[in-house]
Amino acid sequence: MTTATRIYVARLAGLPVFDPNGDQVGRVRDAVARLRTGNLPPRVVGLVAEMPMRRRIFLPIGRVTAIEPDSVVLGTGTLNLRRFEKRAGELLVLEELLDRRVTIVESRHPATVVDVAMEAERTGEWPLTRVAVREATGRLSRRGHLSQLEWTEVSGLIGETDKRGAANLLAAWDKMRPADLANVLQDLSDIRRVEVATALDDERLADVLEELPEHDQVEILAALNPERAADVLEEMNPDDAADLLAELPKPDQEVLLDLMQPEEADPVRRLLDYQPGTAGSVMTSEPIVLTPDATVAEALARIREPQLAPAVAAQVFVARPPMATPTGRYLGTVHFQRLLREPPAEILGGVVDNDIHPLRPDTPLPEITRRMATYNLVSLAVVDQNDRLVGAVTVDDVLDHLLPRDWRDRDPAAPDGNG
Repeated sequence: MTTATRIYVARLAGLPVFDPNGDQVGRVRDAVARLRTGNLPPRVVGLVAEMPMRRRIFLPIGRVTAIEPDSVVLGTGTLNLRRFEKRAGELLVLEELLDRRVTIVESRHPATVVDVAMEAERTGEWPLTRVAVREATGRLSRRGHLSQLEWTEVSGLIGETDKRGAANLLAAWDKMRPADLANVLQDLSDIRRVEVATALDDERLADVLEELPEHDQVEILAALNPERAADVLEEMNPDDAADLLAELPKPDQEVLLDLMQPEEADPVRRLLDYQPGTAGSVMTSEPIVLTPDATVAEALARIREPQLAPAVAAQVFVARPPMATPTGRYLGTVHFQRLLREPPAEILGGVVDNDIHPLRPDTPLPEITRRMATYNLVSLAVVDQNDRLVGAVTVDDVLDHLLPRDWRDRDPAAPDGNG
């Protein structure tokens, strides 16, 4: 194995895994260690890699031929594509050890695990030999001393633990997309899932909640105090916040809506009033809206804003003031390809496309799907009886509601194991 002989496992998180042909298999999400009797440290038996379509598989450590600073390389052989499931007597190093509260044996000082190192032996085995810990100082103004200790110099690494933090685990997962982090959270125990999720900042938690199944969303939201739950809902897209609130009892909905800022709560309240399965219930109430005297240059600047989802940024909607939904009279749409073809100083009123009829809030989902497919659209305007723009249905909204309710859950029929 052409690799370093001592590797801290947190540094592996997120590294791409390549087969001998140079094709990417997936990304490292954790390391699997097998417990041993006596005081022997656990031995790493493989890595957990996440493949496309969010499937996690087991890679035996013997299949790994190189661990480089920026990648993991596998040797020849057939991959076992069965979904990984942890077995009795195994532990997931990052998930179960990072942020664990332990005790330094010699000083009896409490500490928190920051990282764990595996080390190659001449036999080809990789035991966990070193533990990086940060001592708890009890002072708010200073971080504790960081130490690298032998496995046997730390107690409390194995077995049940009290409620713990998640800072080091989240640092290892910092570069994950929200959908990938949501996928990882689903593999955690119920208690650990809530601990890790609630340690996220409000914006990151909002992004992750949008990617979780409804039952996990409700569980995590219930673990927050009402004030923070309202703050997180404010960070979510109004349509996603409305979908989540719809899973709660009506009294709980009202408590959280009352705690939200009125300008954030109002569009969510409007979305909750629409019948399920209609344009009003699936639309976003915050599309890009500009006046007809705005220029192409202004429109291009708006769609370049990095926080916008691709489907939302694919076009701008043109309407009379006011610009917040419900707007003044809806005039039409300008797609980004048209914007790219026009002079920057051209006004939108001169290039607006108004030959596709907008949706009404009560338009049913099958009709929306047919309309989008017929005209090859990624978004459709939704207007009320007064022709005011109230929102837009995007293709991701449609897909989210056409798929089964449990599509974000693990596939119960998928084969398991890590043999």
